[in-house]
Amino acid sequence: MGAPALNTDKPPTGVDLKGRSPPPYIAVEGPIGVGKTTLARRLAATFGHDTLLEDADHNPFLERFYGNRRHAALATQLFFLFQRAQKIEDLRQTDIFAPVRVADFLIEKDPLFARVNLDSDEFQLYQKVYRQLLIEPPRPDLVVYLQAPTDVLLDRIHVRGIVHEKAIQRDYLERLNEVYSEFFLYYDDAPLLIVNASEIDLANDEQDYRHLVDYLLDIRSGRHYFNPTFFG
Repeated sequence: MGAPALNTDKPPTGVDLKGRSPPPYIAVEGPIGVGKTTLARRLAATFGHDTLLEDADHNPFLERFYGNRRHAALATQLFFLFQRAQKIEDLRQTDIFAPVRVADFLIEKDPLFARVNLDSDEFQLYQKVYRQLLIEPPRPDLVVYLQAPTDVLLDRIHVRGIVHEKAIQRDYLERLNEVYSEFFLYYDDAPLLIVNASEIDLANDEQDYRHLVDYLLDIRSGRHYFNPTFFG
């Protein structure tokens, strides 16, 4: 079954695409609490795309991990790796032609979390497993990287009120922010939009969201930056 036709006029959400075609495959990334899943869902609804989302709630080790990172790190990390790899494989099997999706993860980010969460012996084991999986993810047509300072992430995690996330510590979020920044500093596998998400509400503010959509629809290659202060 081929990719569905894209609506380049006005999709059901009412955002005017001005005749522009949205990227067929978009991946939204960023640290915990930055709002990547929320944005992925909104973009999918706007463009008429399907979603490809992580299922963190289905990881049986995650609550124990946040309670004591050292005791459950390897099990948590391997579960996420297998889950993400399976989602990529399912995508490859079901989409004979180019996928029309918005994802809230890049499989390439999995080793970032492994570096932060695992000790040296565990990380060596993880690397062997990762290589054996032979993951061949489709290349996104656009990657959206949401950035926000640690204080903003902590506030948003508190507001969304997921019980086991209340145990997340500041130093852990700071370390995640560091590895994300390093990763995307050198990322050039797909067009990249880096979004300063610290002062915008992409979940509830329609103007913020429309500005972002209007900006990303013009991206076809290279590295770009979306700073909401430019819009006043």
